[in-house]
Amino acid sequence: MSERPAPWLAIARYEAAGRARGAAVLTGLLSAFLLLFLAFFPSLSTAGIDLDAYVEALPPAFREAFGIIAISSIEGFLAVEFYQFAWLLLVGLYLAYLGGGTIAGDVASGRMDLTLSASVPRRDVVIGRFLGLWPLVLLLNAVLPVVAYVGVLAVGETIAVERLVAVHALAVPYHLCCLAFGIAVSTLASREGVAQRIALGGLFALFMFESLAASTEYDRTGAVSPTAHYDPSAILVNAEYDLVGAGALLAATLALVALAALRFGRMDLTG
Repeated sequence: MSERPAPWLAIARYEAAGRARGAAVLTGLLSAFLLLFLAFFPSLSTAGIDLDAYVEALPPAFREAFGIIAISSIEGFLAVEFYQFAWLLLVGLYLAYLGGGTIAGDVASGRMDLTLSASVPRRDVVIGRFLGLWPLVLLLNAVLPVVAYVGVLAVGETIAVERLVAVHALAVPYHLCCLAFGIAVSTLASREGVAQRIALGGLFALFMFESLAASTEYDRTGAVSPTAHYDPSAILVNAEYDLVGAGALLAATLALVALAALRFGRMDLTG
């Protein structure tokens, strides 16, 4: 006789299966987006424009906000055109938005009552929802480095494989932290749309705060933002791997999930 899986595992499997198609579509769209940008690099690099001088002419606050170090090399071009904007900001915001709808969405629709009626501990619901979104993060960070490497070779350039691997390996803690942030927010609001907007706006506000604080004497206060601990440009251009930052992101992820489980355990679902 087979044993029934733990409630959190069953919820994680159900969540992952329900999002499989969306994960594949998002991976495909981001891959196409990346290849589109790479297709422009050959014509840009042979146009006779001093791109690094252009970068130096940008306001320091702007360069700091988007991690612009260099753009003339394929590493710098990828960092500026894709990783600092699409990968760091857009994907991070999307994951926070996605996490924001998990708990609040089920509470608002009444599905949570059905789940809890099966004597499922509330903490298992939070853990299961969080783990059910892991496959999306892992899929993105497994497929995109391959796409990037093939795309770089296709335009006649070369790139250090270890840097591509590192930029995606270190993205996993960052993306998980964005998810955990969204799930924590999802336990603070009773309406899905409200929770999603708060999660998205909250993460963007942290990004802006970190960007503005970086050029002031209070730069250390920017460490409250997840974006302060993951810098694709430093990885790709300078081969700087912030393992301490990755550890801080993992610690923050665990703390946010624990906070979400604690909050949901005390949440009144009757009204």
